[in-house]
Amino acid sequence: MSIASASQRIPEKVFRDPVHDYVYVQHQLILDLINTKEMQRLRRIKQLGASIFTFHGAEHSRFSHSLGVYEITRRIVDKFYRSYPSQEPGDGLWDDKERIVVLCAALLHDIGHGPFSHTFEKIFATDHEALTQAIITSPETEVNQVLRQVSPEFPEMIDSVINKTYPNPQVVQLISSQIDADRMDYLVRDSYFTGTNYGNFDLTRILRVMHPYKDGIVFDYAGMHAVEDYVTSRYQMYMQIYFHPVSRGMEMILNRLMQRAADLYQDDSIYFDPQSPFLIPFFEKNWTLNDYLNLDDGVLQCYFAQWLVQNPDAILSDLADRFLNRKPFKSVTFDKEKDQANLAKLLTLIEELGYDTHYYTALNSSFDLPYDFYRPNAEKPRTQIELLEKDGTMVELSQASSLVQAFTGKPRGDQRIYFPNELYYGKNHDHISLFEPLLDNIHDMTRTGKLRALD
Repeated sequence: MSIASASQRIPEKVFRDPVHDYVYVQHQLILDLINTKEMQRLRRIKQLGASIFTFHGAEHSRFSHSLGVYEITRRIVDKFYRSYPSQEPGDGLWDDKERIVVLCAALLHDIGHGPFSHTFEKIFATDHEALTQAIITSPETEVNQVLRQVSPEFPEMIDSVINKTYPNPQVVQLISSQIDADRMDYLVRDSYFTGTNYGNFDLTRILRVMHPYKDGIVFDYAGMHAVEDYVTSRYQMYMQIYFHPVSRGMEMILNRLMQRAADLYQDDSIYFDPQSPFLIPFFEKNWTLNDYLNLDDGVLQCYFAQWLVQNPDAILSDLADRFLNRKPFKSVTFDKEKDQANLAKLLTLIEELGYDTHYYTALNSSFDLPYDFYRPNAEKPRTQIELLEKDGTMVELSQASSLVQAFTGKPRGDQRIYFPNELYYGKNHDHISLFEPLLDNIHDMTRTGKLRALD
């Protein structure tokens, strides 16, 4: 099979989707990729991880998001092919030979995500982006075998889109930029399933005002307000959904639960060998790609349930209970530079109550940059959003929009210290007399401004 034959259409198949109505599959290659075991595994990984404990409707999976990114990309390239088809090489318009490459990259862009993605990554030093590339390029995977049917080089072509080295910037920016198919889908999808409106923006209008040009993607100046709406929606989703303090409190419990298990394994592996076999390679830090693909949210939650009722370690059992039965850590915002003394005092008070602060406290810093102009010297430079004026000149978004200018280059978020919920509410009646000094201290530090308000 060649790229040309892979691009040939088949009788259309559809997936019903609550966000996009229908996802249209028009190529056998795409259907074959969807049916690989690596793609099907994404059905068992929730898109928003621990956020489900805050927004109970957020049951959607990485699989549905991946289909959504594919569908948005398909609509864009259909529009480019209709309205901006290339007439000659190098004219900066859309070359439809790129269609199958960008559709495959859109579908596979998140295939390397693991269970409870970012929390798992921090404990076991995995990298979902690197693992996405490994799944695409490893001969061991069904995904790779399907891609190689096009040509031996085709997996590396898709990989180069993911790692942003593909020679056509239009293809790269459709998948990864400050306004790409990935972000557009997760904003509207996550907003829908969390039951909120923060992520809603005029997707139809944005797709209409998009253009290909030689250096990537540009937007009609007349569509600036739709792009402003998108940037604002993304900001609101991070502040209200992705950085929600309760969701982060559950993530901190999950982090400490996994860390406790990893620490216990180093001292006594006998318990974990029969009870949690798929985690052993990660405890021993010698895991393979196949070991990684054996894991999903359900596997870990099954292990957590076993740790809750069948493990003699009180801390591991307690943390499993807190995670499975939604007992999030409470939090206080703080300033890293100004509040060191008060943080130390708070940790000392918690230790005096008998809690191991290594497992029952956590510092969390969650910040996002809503929009930034191109900074070539930055560690991860961002492709800026360009607006095309009627006379053919282009202007960078923040130079045209005072609203976006207010966001540009300014990280937003906060830093929090997390600790057991009962320390604030005093619900542990066996130690109520011990809790009172801590409650008084926490309230005093909050009232005097030494620590910020509790959530």
